[in-house]
Amino acid sequence: MPERMTSGIGYVLKGYPRMSELFIASEIHRLEKRGLELGIFVIKPPDEQRQHAVVDRIQAAPHYLPTFGSVSDTTAARWLRENVPIALPALMRLGSHRPMGLLGSARLAFAQAVRSRRSRWDLPRKLYLKEFFQAVVLADAVRQQGTIHHLHAHFCHGATTVTWLAAGILGLTFSFTAHAKDIYQAKLNPAGLLARKLRAARFATTCTEANRKHLEALCPEAEVHRVYHGLNADFERLLEENLPSPAANQEFEVLSVGRRVPKKGFDTLVSACAVARERGRPWTLRLVGEEGDASDALRSLVRELQLEDLVAFEGPVLQNELLTRMRHADALVLPCRIVDDGDRDGIPNVLVEAMAAGTPVISTPISGIPELVVDGQNGLLVEPDRPAALADAIDRLIDDPANGTRLARAGQRSIAERFDANGEVTRLQALLCSTLEAST
Repeated sequence: MPERMTSGIGYVLKGYPRMSELFIASEIHRLEKRGLELGIFVIKPPDEQRQHAVVDRIQAAPHYLPTFGSVSDTTAARWLRENVPIALPALMRLGSHRPMGLLGSARLAFAQAVRSRRSRWDLPRKLYLKEFFQAVVLADAVRQQGTIHHLHAHFCHGATTVTWLAAGILGLTFSFTAHAKDIYQAKLNPAGLLARKLRAARFATTCTEANRKHLEALCPEAEVHRVYHGLNADFERLLEENLPSPAANQEFEVLSVGRRVPKKGFDTLVSACAVARERGRPWTLRLVGEEGDASDALRSLVRELQLEDLVAFEGPVLQNELLTRMRHADALVLPCRIVDDGDRDGIPNVLVEAMAAGTPVISTPISGIPELVVDGQNGLLVEPDRPAALADAIDRLIDDPANGTRLARAGQRSIAERFDANGEVTRLQALLCSTLEAST
């Protein structure tokens, strides 16, 4: 392991560890292996019982910030009465050591609270009052730790707002990683807030070239870098074990993985399953992942189309279980879409994992997916919301198993050559180390 650095980076996360954010834990683990001293600061208390194996290999212990009450359904005065005592010790310490930084960040938060009002007659938004207090306790925790010289946040809405304000209090630089809906949903960064964060940050990273171009268009003077996630550390280790291939399925099995939300397009896949049965060419479908806003509608659709014998729902699984399901499946299908409010995926991690596992993939040409999947070369792409066309693509794999094998092998080469996580995290490491050298 490289010699450990004497000055460190504070990672600021809304929640940790999270099953759905394995890519963040993998990134932290890989940076630690490269000698970076990291601190982990978490805004919300832990709320999940299960965790991925890589979390146990992370050296930094998470520091959970004090929890503040909701600003909904209360007045600002009442919220202050109930929550100032939580932050008061930190406010007093910072008022003594960083008075001008504290005042400057308070002004930033108040200006955004005013700027983001829904109308000129509304009161300032209370959300930024809460985020300022979260920044205060974060800044106090960072100052007491004593070795943090740069802050880096994941997701460019709440966590980055808190990080920006805390960095201003302490006079530190900050950066952030932007992902998917946090980039495209204006309500998460109202009144031009994302552009101001981009200008204030030392740099920003994002996980697709499509995202990078969008952020640069939003703020041309910002420094924005594309850093692909690549394979997470747990999945990478499992693949190195080179487990034997499972027995072939008697019926063609389609696997789809993800939280049950509209942008995943699972309803299109269920409808494609119905099309296939009507054609007399049925296949089975396994839907794996967390419950979400689309869960009830999906189950209703399965009942309406009388597909209970073909469609199985399954909860989230750990990486070893996921690899088993991918290697057993005949195809991984994820018919993503862009929903009305702008929410979308970047490059779904499950596509990277399936390709690395040697499973043929079918998806849609939206957002960053074409950066990974090239139609007819290492997978298949179908326009969103077209069940019949999706059923056609699955039929192509059923009718020509040799082509499916060719696509799968090309997919594995694509991951090895263009989406190597260790190479990508080295790019992030260089950015962070450059910032540390400039700030110490």
